[in-house]
Amino acid sequence: MELLSAMPVPLLLAGAALYAAARRVDVYAALLRGAASGLETAARILPALVALLTAVHMLRASGALELLAQALAPVTGRLGLPSQLLPLMLIRPVSGSAALGVGAELIAAYGPDSQLGRMAAVMLGSTETTFYTVAVYFGAAGITRTRYAVPAALCADLTGFLAAAWAVRLLFP
Repeated sequence: MELLSAMPVPLLLAGAALYAAARRVDVYAALLRGAASGLETAARILPALVALLTAVHMLRASGALELLAQALAPVTGRLGLPSQLLPLMLIRPVSGSAALGVGAELIAAYGPDSQLGRMAAVMLGSTETTFYTVAVYFGAAGITRTRYAVPAALCADLTGFLAAAWAVRLLFP
């Protein structure tokens, strides 16, 4: 059984190589072209990525994230979202790694089987790093006009946060 689970990737690679050989494709040249294209894309999106990660670090280090969470606590409390989850909800659309750090802090503080720990885990899995995605993927594709993409994605994130809290309350009363 273990051998069977280890075989899909090697079989896929061997199948692709055999298909390329049958079609007389120079696989090495195609690999080099793809690698060069990947490096060009990385060079094009690197400035946006560095700016985004710098802004996230400054936001967390300055304490502005905690102040914003305190200001929004009355509103989110009425929506059924615990105030302890606000830093996670504010940072998640910006940075996945920072959100993972906040989520780990919440789970360490409240426990993995607590309602807050479960909500944090479900929120991390059901929402997206919106600004990171827009900066990286839209930049790589050369899309400059993102007029409705960001508001729509932030609405989807809010829906994901609310649905995560609701689902955890429903499944783990």
